[in-house]
Amino acid sequence: MSDENQIYLPDSFLALYRDARQRLTAPLAEIRARYELCEDLAQQLEEHARGRSIHAHGSEVDLLLRYHAGLADPDSGFSAAEARWVVTRLSELLGWECPHLPGEEAQEG
Repeated sequence: MSDENQIYLPDSFLALYRDARQRLTAPLAEIRARYELCEDLAQQLEEHARGRSIHAHGSEVDLLLRYHAGLADPDSGFSAAEARWVVTRLSELLGWECPHLPGEEAQEG
């Protein structure tokens, strides 16, 4: 068994790639690679956010919303759902309240 197959994929991330019948909409290897990218980014942004929050002209929520706006840009390489996941994960890592992010209504139901 390769190390790749031992990576834990949280349900919150797998949900981004499930259809209405709960089937995966992409190959598992692709989902695993996207998860690693998103988790790594959240980890990197944690350090950046901690440094910025002290110097930022705005609240923690404002900073998270700015990160989301950048990630949600079509040129970022992230889907809208991945952008929301990264910012939600980042807020968990920081222990900050996660703001209401654009597009969340489409995910509820």
